[in-house]
Amino acid sequence: MAVRGAIVEVAFPPQALPTINEALLIERDAGDKILAEVQAHVDQTNIRAIALRSTIGLRRGQKVIATGGPVETPVGEAVLGRLVDVTGSIADDGPPLPADAPRRSIHRPPPPLAQKSPGTEIFATGVKAIDLLTPLAHGGKAAMFGGAGVGKTVLVMELINAMIARYRGISVFAGVGERSREGHEMLLDMRRYGVLDRSVLVYGQMNEPPGARWRAPLTALTIAEFFRDERRQNVLLLMDNVFRFVQAGAEVSGLLGRMPSRVGYQPTLASEVADLQERIASVGDAAVTAIEAVYVPADDFTDPAVTAIASHVDSMVVLSRQMAAEGMYPAIDPIQSSSVLLDPLVVGEKHAQVATETRRVIEHYRELQDVIALLGVDELSLEDRRLVGRARRLQRFLTQPFVVTENFTGMAGRSVAVAETIAGCKNILQGDCDDWPENSFYMVGPIDEAREKMLSARRRAETPANGAPP
Repeated sequence: MAVRGAIVEVAFPPQALPTINEALLIERDAGDKILAEVQAHVDQTNIRAIALRSTIGLRRGQKVIATGGPVETPVGEAVLGRLVDVTGSIADDGPPLPADAPRRSIHRPPPPLAQKSPGTEIFATGVKAIDLLTPLAHGGKAAMFGGAGVGKTVLVMELINAMIARYRGISVFAGVGERSREGHEMLLDMRRYGVLDRSVLVYGQMNEPPGARWRAPLTALTIAEFFRDERRQNVLLLMDNVFRFVQAGAEVSGLLGRMPSRVGYQPTLASEVADLQERIASVGDAAVTAIEAVYVPADDFTDPAVTAIASHVDSMVVLSRQMAAEGMYPAIDPIQSSSVLLDPLVVGEKHAQVATETRRVIEHYRELQDVIALLGVDELSLEDRRLVGRARRLQRFLTQPFVVTENFTGMAGRSVAVAETIAGCKNILQGDCDDWPENSFYMVGPIDEAREKMLSARRRAETPANGAPP
């Protein structure tokens, strides 16, 4: 046996050579066992495996046992309310799982196409920009794309908070390459909100070997599939961050000695992403709905990993660094974001018209920004000045305070119904709010809050400094 970082090379008799993806147990001198997974056959007697735990303490000549099957994880009611690692081992302070807890292989084929149900039911989130411009599908896949520091994790946390409050299914959270601080905060938040008993947290932490980070999403997906297929329950699957799944796969590929592909990624990038994403589907009357955060390296949306993930999702929520710099949170780009559900036959004629007109007005404003920067807004035509004012009001109206940021901003979080979002944007587009100050739309919920903010500002302006009536 040879050990090269997270890669373990093992010799077997030719007649007992384990298959690809078969689990191996490696016994350490300390008495514990390390789980590894076969990834390559070197020759007729040697295999290369990726360790799912640290290989510190391994040495040549130690005993390796082929389990005869793939890596398995415990599933079912036993894991509800628990935090587990990639192998299903308990990672919180609670008692061990019962010995009779059902276990399932983390490698499963996707449901046949004939069994999949199309996701056309809207999954309301209470976030104005998402519900209006990029509606999510019940039983579909949505991804939040953005570079570092633009608010992906905060947005995913807000969606968790908003959906769990109204969602009556099971929630499975996959933390891929997460910091231990983030996992601890997630556990405490779910306990505080009283939703932990219907949730499962699966973590492959940043300090763990690449194999653990690479297989953590498969463990979470296996747990979700059990509730969908065998309990006929709807499941909300949240993954943060899918890019780190790709990154871990690239590390494993390099350790195995494979020739890298474009930008240094693994040659199997497309198939690995497809194997994960195609398992997320609705089957019959039960669905797995996925919300995924995707890091965009160097804000390059043409990165191979980003394009591979984007090709599988129904809704793309693109976060803009420029909007984040301007304080427009959530920093959702209304032009680049898209959804296959934004169709009059799905969301209704009114919703589709308001969303399309909102995009048109904001895009026209962006086209004029260079002219405004050079000559000033006063040099525009009257119609362009009117559209610029409405675009700026729309951008501010699509911001809102989040529940998960209350401790930092001091502003109470807002959840807005889809009908109220559409009505507010329609009022702005029709010119009903042209004489309202722009700051009255910033960080509010429905349009009524903006109206109240505007009236309060006018009352303050009309009141003399000494407080006497004018």
